[in-house]
Amino acid sequence: MRVLKLKQYALVTILLLTAAILSGCGLGLDRTGGGGGGGTGGGGGNTTGMEQVNHIIFMIQENRSFDHYFAKINEYRQSQGLGADVDELPAGVTNPRVPDYAPVGSFHLQTMCIENTSAAWYVSHQNFNLFNISSDNPTMDGFVWSAGGAASFEGDQDTAGVRAMGYYDQNDLPYYYFMATQFGTSDRWFSPAPAETEPSKMYLVAATSAGHAHKPSQPVNVPTIFSALDSANITWKIYYENNASDAILNYFQPYASQHQANFAPIAQYFTDVANGTLPQVVMIEPGFGSDDEHPGLGNHIQVGAKKVSDLINALMTGPSWKDSVFIVTFDENGGMYDHVPPPTNVPSPDGIKPIDLFTKDVDGYDDPPGDFTRYGFRVPLIVVSPFSKKNYVAHTVTDSTAILRFIETRFKLPALTKRDAAASDMTEFFDWTNKPWATPPTPPAQPTNGPCYDGLP
Repeated sequence: MRVLKLKQYALVTILLLTAAILSGCGLGLDRTGGGGGGGTGGGGGNTTGMEQVNHIIFMIQENRSFDHYFAKINEYRQSQGLGADVDELPAGVTNPRVPDYAPVGSFHLQTMCIENTSAAWYVSHQNFNLFNISSDNPTMDGFVWSAGGAASFEGDQDTAGVRAMGYYDQNDLPYYYFMATQFGTSDRWFSPAPAETEPSKMYLVAATSAGHAHKPSQPVNVPTIFSALDSANITWKIYYENNASDAILNYFQPYASQHQANFAPIAQYFTDVANGTLPQVVMIEPGFGSDDEHPGLGNHIQVGAKKVSDLINALMTGPSWKDSVFIVTFDENGGMYDHVPPPTNVPSPDGIKPIDLFTKDVDGYDDPPGDFTRYGFRVPLIVVSPFSKKNYVAHTVTDSTAILRFIETRFKLPALTKRDAAASDMTEFFDWTNKPWATPPTPPAQPTNGPCYDGLP
């Protein structure tokens, strides 16, 4: 989705008029270490005993930032007698509002359904630095402005963009808060690129988008984690909620067309979990809308969280729990506020620069130039396994291609690109010796009856 870019951006005087507001905007500082849960590490190296893992399942939901979902996770941790070890949403952060630049602070959303937002290339750069979108200097002040532009462009109500500063808490998402706290999470887990869904998800199967900053108009032909698994005779399957054609792997041709036998409806996942017949690597493709938690009118986040709970709970009560890892993350932040600036000096996957940046949109604006050397914003992560350290919080700076690195490390596969080669191997999340969650906990039920309306809060 393109977002309306208002002509005010070109006015140099804005920098002066809004200096006071910008100086009050909350900025996060990058963090590479520090205590948290079971401690901190360099992101990997703990591989002795890793061969006990026989099933790795990963699932990618849609368009939510870490602060947006886990804004109050420290308060929840403290209610469980744990430390406030997470870099969560700080008090007092603001973003300037459309059109008067008045500061908008964070607030608790009451509705489980919000108008759509965007994480496209222009918008992500705009969110990073509103008044200098080509800059690598993070001011983290464009989220509200961009959300307002999206509402104006789509004919929605929130033309001030206030919804970008909204967040949810443990009463809204009790299942996620419980699982992220009992098992493992990270407060330095970034989406792989400042881009929308399709390029971001392409990274999660190929460690690159093959130069695409936007949804590709044609398939690409590069190696994926699944082709690497084939070469090593490792079994894999993609379980889909609605249609096999929805799977991101279909952008990789002719490989995907040649492996349709590896695609199965989600009902088969529950059968395989119950029968102990899961393959060694599993990707779950959720349905669109409420199922994948994508922002948009009528899309109810609790419905999607409940779907995720069904999938994980089935694993925890089935015969494959003893040797499995289930990873839940999100493709990108969806334009929702996060206070931690993503790094801008990460390895380009393959040296391919963006090949499809927009030029001269309806307002005469261009996508800013750039390279795939910048992460997108932070997104939620939950790592569930009998081997998961209890209450663990990782602070290792990495992106979602760490999932690929974890698979590669377990099955002794080479990296696909320079990006996954540089990612954390995620072994810091696990205790291969003591198996902390051999008996899984009993999570709370995820409600689905929260209010859903077009309005704020």
